[in-house]
Amino acid sequence: MTYVNKQGEFNRDANYISTRITADGRDGYPVEPGRYRLVVARACPWANRTIIVRRLLGLEDVLSIGFCGPTHDERSWTFDLDPGGVDPVLKIPRIQDAYFKRDPDYPKGITVPAVVDVPTGAVVTNDFAQITLDFSTEWTEYHREGAPQLYPENLRDEIDEVAKRVYTEVNNGVYRCGFAGSQEAYDKAYDRLFATLDWLTERLSTQRYLVGDTITEADVRLFTTLARFDPVYHGHFKCNRSKLAEMPVLWAYARDLFQTPGFGDTTDFVQIKQHYYIVHTDINPTQVVPNGPDLANWLTPHGRETLGGRPFGDGTPPGPTKAGEEVPAGHSAG
Repeated sequence: MTYVNKQGEFNRDANYISTRITADGRDGYPVEPGRYRLVVARACPWANRTIIVRRLLGLEDVLSIGFCGPTHDERSWTFDLDPGGVDPVLKIPRIQDAYFKRDPDYPKGITVPAVVDVPTGAVVTNDFAQITLDFSTEWTEYHREGAPQLYPENLRDEIDEVAKRVYTEVNNGVYRCGFAGSQEAYDKAYDRLFATLDWLTERLSTQRYLVGDTITEADVRLFTTLARFDPVYHGHFKCNRSKLAEMPVLWAYARDLFQTPGFGDTTDFVQIKQHYYIVHTDINPTQVVPNGPDLANWLTPHGRETLGGRPFGDGTPPGPTKAGEEVPAGHSAG
């Protein structure tokens, strides 16, 4: 496994295309309605963040979205959900083509999310951590009325600090467990993951959200891992000290977010399971996708309102999901 070092530890290739789309266009790509296409896969937790933030901020009409299927081969994610297996806007069968438009010798991983410049067909950026921050800070002219402040200036240092720990120990921590190539590396990763989940439990036992009293970027980043915990990470990645459903505070917190518009309505459990269990043949060579767990309990009362907090602050929830972007029936809870 090329992503495991000699000590058996998983190393994520974090060298992304750092070009940014900004209000002033300083990298050559100004924010413009209709110019860019966000390419995602519902299965991917990093892409799921961008789907959530785009919806919360109301950017659907200015930034189109293309959905890759849940599985991919060694070359690339593909548009196998679209008629003819071709993205209807970019006119390509796989996101790899947009990377090669940017750089014919592109040497790194072909990842989602990626933002593509529609006129040229070339990827602008795949820097998932920066993409959502820029949605909040650079696309403000096009936010919907009532859009929440996901990255408010007065809380940015704290959001960054919490998000950094969530990324290294939880978002990436589950992968370090799942792809560990030695017992020692796995044991270390397992301990780090659950130590941080215990820290989050303590933090969230007295406050409804991770930073401040409203939903922020930090909550979006934690949610996408928690949503995948019981369907995938607990078994497939051996993160099995306890299920999310056996960690009362985190389970209630996750359900609170899931039942908030923008979170549960962008989560596709069927595609999530298909991706991990079919693609990771080194971990699951049979490619058998498990039927469980039962997902109906995601919709049970969470009781987190008693902690106060206002999900959208002075803003309002997003409206109904845009037509054609709904999670397919039967793919989510309920």
